[in-house]
Amino acid sequence: MSACQKPALVQGLCLFIIMENDYPLQLVQHADHQLLDAYSGTITQVVHNVADAVVHIEVIKSVADPRTRQQRDAPGSGSGFIISSDGFVVTNNHVIEQAKVIRVSLADGRKVVAELKGADPSTDIAVLKIYENNLKALAFADSSKLQPGQIAVAIGNPLGLQHTVTAGVVSALGRSLRASNGRLIDDVIQTDASLNPGNSGGPLVNSSGQVIGVNTAMIPTAHGICFAVSSNLAAYVAGRLIMNGRVKRAYLGIAGQLVNLTERMIAANKLQKATGVYIFEIEADSPAHNRQLQTGDIIVSLRERSVGSVDDMHKLLSEEFIGQRISIEVLRNGRKVNVEVIPGEMK
Repeated sequence: MSACQKPALVQGLCLFIIMENDYPLQLVQHADHQLLDAYSGTITQVVHNVADAVVHIEVIKSVADPRTRQQRDAPGSGSGFIISSDGFVVTNNHVIEQAKVIRVSLADGRKVVAELKGADPSTDIAVLKIYENNLKALAFADSSKLQPGQIAVAIGNPLGLQHTVTAGVVSALGRSLRASNGRLIDDVIQTDASLNPGNSGGPLVNSSGQVIGVNTAMIPTAHGICFAVSSNLAAYVAGRLIMNGRVKRAYLGIAGQLVNLTERMIAANKLQKATGVYIFEIEADSPAHNRQLQTGDIIVSLRERSVGSVDDMHKLLSEEFIGQRISIEVLRNGRKVNVEVIPGEMK
């Protein structure tokens, strides 16, 4: 906004008042201060409402010494947050992975041993159980209603009794992130609310103090680009882990890799994608009934949905199709063929 000067006569003297868009600059600055105070007040209130539910997690892991290659105990830490008053805690899988001992420090100073209820490396979500009552718990928001530009506040508890808070906005929605086991995590939120060391597993919350994501990763070379698993995905996974101890997924019992298709193959078979999944191995004793598949087949469709990569297949092989007969389209000798398989359960 540009500033200008307008003359004013005061007792015969010509004075100049600094104007901003036809308003005195002093009034504009006062309005800016009010907006800043309102923003600060929102963040402060969010932290006040949420902080007691954010916990510090300490672990003892067994790791290989790089020099002697012998196993030794090593400490680790991260953050988490309470989702029920009876003590269920959500954190990242990578925080507690291979942990021999897990301890949770609460906001009031209590430190308790936690039990691992379940972990899902494919989404980097884990659920712990602590046996305490009347705990402050956070609620999940509906992440499908998020919009870029919305306020996002990341809260962590990396030191046990000292919270860290960063604020920013939701930068983008629907991002993908590669998990430690190689699978793709979909429905990831990108935010510029920086993640401090030890904030992994802490909540990303909206201006109402509801969880919109679970902070999971940052890119150190990208100047503050951070990611969180969306609340809808985290809530779904957490529910499965509490009920079953793991997330069930369908499994075809094959080893495949992405392959480029020729223009002739695409045109002749009226395919929507220029790639497919080449089957180079079929497990003989897999839990899936896959005898109609052959080595050398190229999967191009699964359940009438186009498939262009292994990640596409992972998205489509959900729990509901375990033990159910489904159709697959493959290219065999350059021609599209329909086959049927019955997926098993991934172990």
